[in-house]
Order: sequence, then C-alpha cells, then structure tokens
Amino acid sequence: MTDFDDAVRARIDALEAERVPARIWERDHTVWRPGPAEISDRLGWLTVHEGMAAHSKELRSFARACAADGLRWAVLCGMGGSSLAPEVFGESFGTLDGLLDLVVLDTTHPDQILALEEAIDVERALFVIASKSGTTIETRSHLEHFWERVPDGARYVAITDPGTPLAELAFERGFRRVFENPPDIGGRYSALSYFGLVPAALVGADLDALLEGAGRAASACGPNVPADENPAVRLGAVMGEGVLAGRDKLTMAFHPTVASFGRWVEQLVAESTGKDGTGVVPVEGEALGPPTMYGSDRLFVAAEERAPGSILEWLERAGHLVVRSPLREPAELGGAMFRWELATAVAGHVLGVHPFDQPDVQAAKDATARALGSGIPPEVDRGELAEVAAELQPGDYVALQAFVPRDAARVSRLQAIRQRIRDHRRVATTVGFGPGFLHSTGQLHKGGPGSVACIQVVGQPVTDLPVPGHDYSFGGLLAAQAAGDLEILRARGRRAVRVPLDELEEFAW
Repeated sequence: MTDFDDAVRARIDALEAERVPARIWERDHTVWRPGPAEISDRLGWLTVHEGMAAHSKELRSFARACAADGLRWAVLCGMGGSSLAPEVFGESFGTLDGLLDLVVLDTTHPDQILALEEAIDVERALFVIASKSGTTIETRSHLEHFWERVPDGARYVAITDPGTPLAELAFERGFRRVFENPPDIGGRYSALSYFGLVPAALVGADLDALLEGAGRAASACGPNVPADENPAVRLGAVMGEGVLAGRDKLTMAFHPTVASFGRWVEQLVAESTGKDGTGVVPVEGEALGPPTMYGSDRLFVAAEERAPGSILEWLERAGHLVVRSPLREPAELGGAMFRWELATAVAGHVLGVHPFDQPDVQAAKDATARALGSGIPPEVDRGELAEVAAELQPGDYVALQAFVPRDAARVSRLQAIRQRIRDHRRVATTVGFGPGFLHSTGQLHKGGPGSVACIQVVGQPVTDLPVPGHDYSFGGLLAAQAAGDLEILRARGRRAVRVPLDELEEFAW
C-alpha cells in the first residue's frame, strides 16, 4: 500500500467518524461552512431524480408533440450548467427517429451564431431558452436575436427558476411551455432536473434509465452506507487527497461512447472546488500519452480497459495513479452524474472549500459590464507568450482560452497545440471556448491554484450581429467578455497573455 493509499484510507475513516456522508444527506451546511448561505438552498440535487421520475412520461409526450408539429431541431440557448448536460445527452444518446436534433448554442461569437442558422432551417426550430437566474446576458441576447427572426411564442420553451425575469417574459410572450425548475439546485448540479431532462426528452433519450440509474446510485451512496463502501465518498476522498498530495490534475479518459461526459465533469469539479487558492484541475480531452509525457501531478480517471500493453496499464506500471471508471453506456449517465455530484461535494469538504458558490465569476461579469459601458480599449496589452512559456514549471498547467468559433477545424488545431505543449513542456493543458468556459473553468482559473498560465486565443469575427434592444453587438459583447476576463485574471496575479491562433500555432514550445 502506498502513502497515497494510506492517506485516502485515513480520510475515509475521518469522514465516517465525522458523519460527513450522513450529514450531507441531512443537508447540514456545517459540513462546509458555519452559515447556510448558498448551501441550504443548493442541495436539491440529492433527491431531484425522485421528483423528476413523475414527469418523465409528460416530458416524452411533450417531445413527441413538438415533433408532430413539424419541428426538426431543438436549439438550446444556455451557458454552463444549462448547456453541458444537454450536450452530453445529445451526443451520447443521439437522436431517436422522429424526434428533434439538438444544437447547443453557448457562445456570443457572431460567426458561430450565423453558422448555426445556416446549418438548420430556423422555420422548423424549437428554441429552448435555459437560464437558472433568467438574466444570463448571453442567453437573453440569444433570445432577442432569434425572437426578432421568429416572433412566435409557440416556437419557444423556457427553463428557469420560478419567478425569474425570463419566466415572466416567457409567460408574457406566450411561450409553448415554461418549465420552472426546483430552485434549490445550482446550475452545475442541475443535470437531472428540467435543465438536463427537457433537452434529453427532445432527442428521445431514455429518461427512465437515467433517473432509475440515479436512484440506484443514490441508494449505493445513501446516508446509512458506511463511508468505506460508498463509491462517491471514496472518489471524493481520492480527489481531495490528490490535491493535497500534489496530484491535482484530474486527467479524464472516459469510454468513447460517453466521452462528452468529461466536459460536464469539468465544469462540476472546476467551478465547485477551484477557489480559495486550491482546487481540482480537470483535464478533459487531452489524448493519453506514454508515462514520460507526465509529471507527478496527475491523477487519471479512465475507462475500465485492462488490455495488456494498453496505455493505462503502462501508466500504472510507471507509478501513476489511475482510478477506473465503470461508465460505459449512455443509460448509465444518470448514476454517474449523481456519483460525481456527491463526490465533488465530499472533495469540497476535504479541501475546506464551499462547493456550491462561484465567488470569482461575478468579477469577470462586472468587468464585461464596464467594458460594454465605456467601450473596449482599441489596444489590449497582449503580454509576451515567450515569457509565459519560459516561466512554466513542473506542476503548472496551460489553459487555452479560445474566443473563436468552436468548429471541427479549430478544435483540431487547438488539440494539436495542446499536445505539443504537453509533450515539450510536460505540463497539463486545458482548452475552453469563450465565453462558455467563463461559466465552467473560469472560476478555477481565477480562484484556484496559481499554477495556471492562461493563453487567450482571439480572432476578429468575419461578420457581426446586433443584439436587439441594446447598443452593442454580439461581436462587441464577445470582445468585452474577453477583455474583462483578461483584466480580472491579471488582477488576480495570473499569468495571462493574448495571441492570435495562427501565431500560437507557429510558436516553438
């Protein structure tokens, strides 16, 4: 048994002695903080699957009615927790014959918005407007953009908390349906609520399998299950102790059938634990390589493939820590989501952080508002990429923050760049597309460990679009978000530079 195994064992014993798993089920806010703020009203995810089971038939009927009306696409306008679970369900399950294809819009880049409109027939689209607060600037801008083109309430659905400005507007405009979500669930913990299940129903995902899987996972991780037999508690202990042991780069390689699950885990873990100068750093989408490519800061979570000579076996033999993931089939996603939610809450306790707030996200939003109000400076200090590269140390990670359209070509180019960085510098890499990542890993970049080196990748949009009802455009909003995030990163003492994609490709790491 290794020192790390001993530390995990001791941590699980301590969690049992302190009744932490049972207290989480009791909704005891003192597991994390003396006061209840943003905890007591954020634990509805523990049992939301039970309540949603009563609505699965209704949601399936709703989806069939939409298809019967000739609708062909569901355009999901949402950010972060409102978009990532739907994207996982859409990519993992695909579309059942006769139902709607899901398209997720989580960007303000005008080129990507126009590309979406060219790829579908907007006259046969259902627009799903999803925002917990009902005030998310990107999502409200999407709504006004499409409403100007399709001003027909029957073509819109809202998913939001009760009484939000979005709910009020949706009722006023006669939306086809307003799904008011239980308000005691935070965005990144909302996968098994209306936020995840309405889009899942529209593509024909197996809602019953998702919810039953969540129920089985909840039973296996229940309040009376000993901590050492609780899979979520063990995973949370491993993640937390990994950070304390310097293995904070949670490198994920889920089974190919559910590979997109990693993007959902990325937000859950990054935004929940990345604060107070610490946190688990999720590394999603980085292709596995030989052991020599990695430092001692990695903790791998990978599919249960034990073929002789596999990369995973190679990594284990070289002394790297590998946690096996049993997740293989889309129908198992509900159970996996519950386990990871509970594990993340446990990891927050281990690290002494509040797993349900996002204190550093608002600063970037405020900086964006200032930029929109006063105008984007014509010249933003780019910084020196060579200086940042020269300062990289073992244990650092490079965050590529791409304020460019997320299309296959650019994804491929950024993947090639991150692999070069890893192979040449032996540091972890992440890729996020702006402004979507601001609702995901943005909290970690600003509030987590100072080991991050941020490279903001920018490019001038080919076209621009006005945001109806406002004196700025989508291009202006995107520029303000990029400038605002760069400002706050530097104010937090982060290494942060700005560079065009072509220049980054040419850089010699």
